[in-house]
Amino acid sequence: MPDADDVRTIALSLPDTTEKTAWSMPTFRVAGKMFATLPEDETSVAVRCPREERDELVLAEPAKFWIADHEAAFAWIRVRLQVLDDTEELRAVLADSWRQAATPALREAYPELGVV
Repeated sequence: MPDADDVRTIALSLPDTTEKTAWSMPTFRVAGKMFATLPEDETSVAVRCPREERDELVLAEPAKFWIADHEAAFAWIRVRLQVLDDTEELRAVLADSWRQAATPALREAYPELGVV
């Protein structure tokens, strides 16, 4: 089961990523744009997710995904770390969020991270 240390390690391994505390929690940014946070008790990670995909994810896997009330108006979703299969699934979730926040030039420079 992935944990907060895994989130930090994987997030910081992604190109041009930095960690910054905001709202009293760790946040991870690519080229200055936030793509992940470790909220409250660090049992979940909040990541970017296109609004049109969020509801589908929550309906398909409600034990894994949910939308926090204060994030409902934004393109973010929460992922329960304890429900992820392994660190590879966590890496895929974080890389997807990274791609959504990264500049086109960064996405192009790192094609192995997929396309948005």
